[in-house]
Order: sequence, then structure tokens, then C-alpha cells
Amino acid sequence: MIDLSCNISGVHLRNPVIMASGTFGFGKEYGALYDINQLGGISGKGLTLYPKDGNDGIRVYETPSGMLNSVGLENPGVAAFLRDECPHWEKLDLARIVNLGGNTIEDYVEGARLIHEDSTVRMAAGRQAVDMIELNISCPNVKAGGMAYGIQTETAREVVRQIRATTSLPLVIKLSPNAEDIVGMAVMCQEEGADGVSLINTFSAMKIDIRKRRSVFDNLYAGLSGPAIKPIALRMVHQVSRAVTIPVIGMGGICSAEDILEFIMAGAAAIQVGTYNFVNLRGGQQLVQDLEQLMEREKITSLDEIRGII
Repeated sequence: MIDLSCNISGVHLRNPVIMASGTFGFGKEYGALYDINQLGGISGKGLTLYPKDGNDGIRVYETPSGMLNSVGLENPGVAAFLRDECPHWEKLDLARIVNLGGNTIEDYVEGARLIHEDSTVRMAAGRQAVDMIELNISCPNVKAGGMAYGIQTETAREVVRQIRATTSLPLVIKLSPNAEDIVGMAVMCQEEGADGVSLINTFSAMKIDIRKRRSVFDNLYAGLSGPAIKPIALRMVHQVSRAVTIPVIGMGGICSAEDILEFIMAGAAAIQVGTYNFVNLRGGQQLVQDLEQLMEREKITSLDEIRGII
């Protein structure tokens, strides 16, 4: 018997495969292709307090072994998510993670408050739609000239501290690889009461159209993801997992069962799959099946046997 289950701060997952925010919507579209309850969990489309239209111009561009995205957090806003998406999320049998962003601390706090209050009401009625909040601190801090909250540890500290004081829901902080000190950032998250960290978010990157003499993206820079960043993501997950005792969710270029085991061996409690969803629309289902078969071939009966062995 192969045991794929894992636990993230009290939230049980049948397997470690979580769909990454921004690559899976809220699950409905992929749910038309396969039974997404086979997954360990989903991190929904990144939400902000108010609706956002996202960036103009080209939003996605393929690169060697990866992709650039400049979507700009297009989303319906927290209130619309709670009203329109949560009734569907209540019916899902997997870990449901809300990814929350913001441009000011006040926006972060109000968004977290609304999610917490809605969750409290649903649980009192014997229902549940949200199991965890994943805090996206890669958003630009408009009061600091647009620098992302997740770059400087002390700037991020205040956001984490205030969100932790706002909700008792399990709280995971999504870390940016562009941080000045990603290990120090993770340690700070643990100090401020976070229940886990997830890493890595995309790298700030660029593509130039030499014929038009301009950046491909209206927003100039974009986020790089996919297999090209996996070796760096793996190194960062290994470093962070050795520095904190809270669970680490690893991501960055995962496209195979072998990739998953690498991240688990590096110390990850679970993993997230992003860009691969654009390559293989049934990628989540395939990875779960392949992971069980690979573990059987390698005579691994439980992920706990190999977690953090490197």
C-alpha cells in the first residue's frame, strides 16, 4: 500500500499535489476535464479586495523551458468570490486554499477579515469552503513606490503580523524568489505565527521584440515560471526547509513525478503545480497517478520516509 497523504498545519491532503494559484482558475474549467477531487488541493485564482481587470496587451509568452506571464492579477474580488465561487468550493473534497493579495496593508487585512467571517458563518452551519489562506506578498506596495511587499523582510513582517491577527484560518505565506533574503523571510513568517510557507513565486524577467524595439509586455517585466526555474526553486526550498520548522510547500517547474519526489526529498511537505497545467490540461490527474507508480517502483511506501533526506 502506497500512502500519498500529507498534512499542512492540520489540513489533511490525500496527496501532495496542489494546483498553483493563477493556473487553475477556481477549478470549474479543469473539473470538466477530470475529477479534480483526485488532487490534494487547489490554490484558487489570486484575489484582491476589489475586482481587477489585469494588464493590457500580451499576457503570456512562451520561453525556452518555461513561460512569462503578465496577467496582472485579474480577478473578481473577494466579495464576488465568496458569493459566486464558494458554493461550488463547498462541494469539493480536497484542500481549498484562497490566495490573497493586496496593494496596501489595509486591503490585505480587509480581504482576510471577509474571508474569515464568511468561513465562520459557513462552519457554524456545518459547511466549509475555505481550508487555508495563502498570502501573496509579491504584490506591489503602492505606498512604497511599487516595491513588492515580499522583497524586504521587515516590510513583509507587518503584513504577516496583521493578517495573523485577523484570522485563525491556517495561514501560508507565498514567498518571492526576488526577496533580498528568502531564508530570512521564511524565518520571519514563522516568528509571526504563519502556519507554513510556499515557494517559489515567479522570477521577474523580460522579453524584447527586436523588430518593434520594445518589450513584449506593456508592463515591461513579467513573471518567469516553468522547468527553467526548477533547479533554483529546488535549492531555495531546500535552504528554507532547513531553516524553519513550519511546513514548506514547494513549487517551480514541476512537470513529473520525479520532480515531485525531488522537492519532497529537499524538505517540502507538499508541492504546487503551475505552468504544467498549460502544457497538459489533465496534468494534475496524470501526476497523481505517476507519483503512486513511481513510489511503488522505488519501494517508497510513504512520503514521510524520504521527506527532507537531502
